[in-house]
Amino acid sequence: MTPTRAQTAALLVMLAGLAGSALAAEQPPSLRFDAVVSQYIGIALDSNLALRTQDIEVQRSVAALEAAKARYFPELSVNARYTVAQGGRDIEFPVGQLLNPAYQTLNELLVAQGQAPRFGPLTDQRFPFQRPSEQDSRITLRQPLYQPAIPAAVSAQRELLGSQQYARIALAHQLRRDVILAYAGYLKAMRAAEIVASGGTLLQENLRVTDSLYRNGRLTQDQLLRAQAERLAATQQQREAQGAVSLARSYVNFLLNRPLDSALHDAWPTPVDPTHHDTLDALRADALAQRGELSQLDALGRAAEAQIRATQAAGGPQLALGVDAGIQGEHYRAGSGEQFIAASLVLSWKLFDGGAHRAAVAESRSAARSLALRRQQAAQQVQLEVQQALDRLETTRESLATGIAREQAASAALRIASRKRDEAALTQVEFLDARNAQIAAALNLNLLRFSLLERSAELDYATGTADWPASARPAQGSTP
Repeated sequence: MTPTRAQTAALLVMLAGLAGSALAAEQPPSLRFDAVVSQYIGIALDSNLALRTQDIEVQRSVAALEAAKARYFPELSVNARYTVAQGGRDIEFPVGQLLNPAYQTLNELLVAQGQAPRFGPLTDQRFPFQRPSEQDSRITLRQPLYQPAIPAAVSAQRELLGSQQYARIALAHQLRRDVILAYAGYLKAMRAAEIVASGGTLLQENLRVTDSLYRNGRLTQDQLLRAQAERLAATQQQREAQGAVSLARSYVNFLLNRPLDSALHDAWPTPVDPTHHDTLDALRADALAQRGELSQLDALGRAAEAQIRATQAAGGPQLALGVDAGIQGEHYRAGSGEQFIAASLVLSWKLFDGGAHRAAVAESRSAARSLALRRQQAAQQVQLEVQQALDRLETTRESLATGIAREQAASAALRIASRKRDEAALTQVEFLDARNAQIAAALNLNLLRFSLLERSAELDYATGTADWPASARPAQGSTP
């Protein structure tokens, strides 16, 4: 039995009503967004690869600071040398050639006086330049007494450590923001997929009934083509929505350093108070005082000033104490003739180096000026970020009110369409338009709710005033 046009319309109206009732009766997830995202932030702070890399940089700076401090202390070392030599240059002393003529004359005088000659001939002496074997074993002590470059270098390294710690804090705040945005994006994509899928059954049934009516000659081909186009469009939207969900889930797991296909919790957006009582100037002041990026540049600027002092001190006078004690000789013996001890005060002052020291100081000062300009530029950029984040939050708040009104109007229109449907005063096309408008309004409202969370997180990041959950605070020791 072929269904009539009125029966077909009634069937479509019933299906649409059931789909609308199912969507309206859908209960929100039991988990709250703020609780789930706090858990994910904690996981990211513990396992994110970028943050781990920054931790290693902090540890490296700590080791460099300890190495700089070690220059305050004396340096004690043991040096031993044993040398075996053969051949080489000889040193000749012509003793015979110098003294034998004089000795011969003296002997002749003695003989003339009736005395026996007393002076025998001498041979020339040859001494090897190197000993066949020798050893030099000593303990060396070096202690800087006056080296202004050491405290300046320690100060510079301490500021570099502070800059690395501030960089870690800035990265942790950025990671917190990214986790919130990524998880909100995942929930938005998942809700979009659910809403798009809610109309799939209705459109499939509509296509089946329309095809049956067309084959029985009750509808024209344009209505069948429209039904096919709507179903194909819905299928394409479902595939795109599922792809967006998969991609968003992978990005969240990437930030958490987990397998990209790991399951994520479902949550409902936490109500956010979109109003901010602080003025734009107050928010900018908070950002200038609390952003880790600016603190990092401040520390780098102080390190550059300390580097200038260290470079300047390298060309000044330096005084050090050196003590050497040990044994020397051809063999290892501890006799009184083998032992030695020497203490020295060493004064070093570089008076002329062709302008190299002056150029090094100029280079350090140029680096400090460059950092100062970077600090000014970063401060302006931070203030601009605060203004943009606040404007986006206010725009989203106004759009949310509009979205709520739009969803309420679409729901009311759907209820009116349902009553007209019951009185057979509405075609199936008009009812489907009302239903699609209600779905679009619900989707828009859902996106705005999550967008409000995103804009709030962006403003918290821009001002540096993020409220860290107790389970997700930065690791101890990250604050200078």
